[in-house]
Amino acid sequence: MRSKMALWPLMPALALAISLGCDKPTSTTTPPDGASDGADEQVPANAEDPDPQGRATLLRAGKVMSATGVSYSPGAVLFVGDELVAVGAPGDVEAPKDATVIELGADAVITPGIIDTHSHMGVYPSPGLSGLSDGNEMSGPITPYARAEDGFWPQDPQLAHALAGGITTAQILPGSANLIGGRSFTIKLRPGARSAEDMRFAGAPAGLKMACGENPKRVYGQKGGPVTRMGNVAGYRKAFEEAVEYQRKWDTYRRKLALWEVGETDSRRANAAPQNSKRGKPQPPPKRDEKQRPEPPSRDFGLETLVGVLDGDILVHMHCYRADEMSLMLEFAASYGFEIRSFHHAVEAYKIADRLAANDTAASIWADWWGFKVEAYDGVRENAAMVTQAGARAIIHSDSATGIQRLNQEAGKALFAGRKAGVEISDEQALKWLTINPAWALGVDDQTGSLEPGKAADLVVWNGSPFSVYSQAQLVFIDGELVYERGPNSRPRSDFDLGLRDELRGAP
Repeated sequence: MRSKMALWPLMPALALAISLGCDKPTSTTTPPDGASDGADEQVPANAEDPDPQGRATLLRAGKVMSATGVSYSPGAVLFVGDELVAVGAPGDVEAPKDATVIELGADAVITPGIIDTHSHMGVYPSPGLSGLSDGNEMSGPITPYARAEDGFWPQDPQLAHALAGGITTAQILPGSANLIGGRSFTIKLRPGARSAEDMRFAGAPAGLKMACGENPKRVYGQKGGPVTRMGNVAGYRKAFEEAVEYQRKWDTYRRKLALWEVGETDSRRANAAPQNSKRGKPQPPPKRDEKQRPEPPSRDFGLETLVGVLDGDILVHMHCYRADEMSLMLEFAASYGFEIRSFHHAVEAYKIADRLAANDTAASIWADWWGFKVEAYDGVRENAAMVTQAGARAIIHSDSATGIQRLNQEAGKALFAGRKAGVEISDEQALKWLTINPAWALGVDDQTGSLEPGKAADLVVWNGSPFSVYSQAQLVFIDGELVYERGPNSRPRSDFDLGLRDELRGAP
């Protein structure tokens, strides 16, 4: 039986044939043509004793694309509670007793949930009013102390529309006005949230939004700088030098505190003479002198954010278009011992795809949007395919509340462009642009991004190829819960959509 679920719209009853313990169809496993290395490796198909306390659900479809390099035609996915248990051919995936079995039909395709690495939903919500504009803290070019989650509005109606497009996870970033714009955070698009915390992806590391190029120098050119790209880099350098010094002060304090806690100080250690224990008995540690307790340095949340980057705990996501600037920032990051997790927009990523691969840095890009300013001039439609061909991680992102609703179509356009140019890209490889690659960029690839046992049951059921302009998300599951179901009454509604009543009437 189905459990109650909190949904944005009021869902109709599931318009699918559901039965308990129905006969399993016979089928074979068919890897996709041109699959990447490891395409012949099978995803483990069964777990003998699923958690009896969880709710078991078995989905059978015409195709299952796992984003691991293998597809099943037909295929089946079993999850218990919020966790995937088995993925494989229908004959290899057995439904536990009393499982809910959903026959989706021959045209249905199951994929992992789509993940967007670049979104401003909630910080630039709809309607686009200045009173709701909370994405750029333009009080100065260096604001690592700002956090996107503190300006996030969970009632943004754009979230519901994104969910209807198959988006299950998104990174919410500050804008790109500043050299260092602040911390990002990752959400799961759970309906009914009343705070940013309600939507937070548990265990996802924080990100740091940085920006190079035209935006910071345009915004601050008349406000004290930076005025040039030289000034941009000088600003990064100054900020990270301060972070290194801040880190050194805290390391020194912690070392002195550890010595004080065992009754030692630097001066006592230097001047102490060897002491023999009386009558062979060990002596108690010397008493701690509270007057000699070391004073901690002043706390600075912004510098702590940058120290988190230096320590590898916070992942850097950098708005950058030109190949030369991306190369420069890779060198800059290496000089301070940290890595750039992903360049965003990266219109010229194809020019340095080999360097991205060598540095294990992803490129979060658009399928075919460029030319809107000078630094975004030299784009090509084959960008994602060429980055993939070089062995780097390509990601299709949105940076748009409209584009996020059809991110699967954006990947389809990039796939078509690559194949037309002669680059061999399989459907499974292209699916990674939307799933496991962005999951890696956000540091959550061990939890989501592919259909594998042990990962979260975040998945989408499509009514055809996910790359087709005719396909739509029919069902969306997050952590095993059905959070979206397409139907006559499933169009997302909110108070802020009421003015579009006539336009939305009859919309799919």
